[in-house]
Amino acid sequence: MVYYLRGTLKLLLASLIAGTFMSFFGLTPMAVLEFLGVTPEEIQAGLYDGFAWAAPRALLGAMVVLPVWFVTYILMPPPRD
Repeated sequence: MVYYLRGTLKLLLASLIAGTFMSFFGLTPMAVLEFLGVTPEEIQAGLYDGFAWAAPRALLGAMVVLPVWFVTYILMPPPRD
């Protein structure tokens, strides 16, 4: 648990430092999006389309993977202490 918290804090610190440098040079999120040629609405639509594509496939895969995992877990020998 501590490992994940440490990694999250490092990511937050790196993001804060990068954001500080970017703001020093006058870069804003909208300026970056304009440079890339996209709008926030296009990004939102892309995320929605990606989720709409991935969700049914993930559920279909889970219908196979979870029962196989459960049966394998039940049939495993007990751990030795």
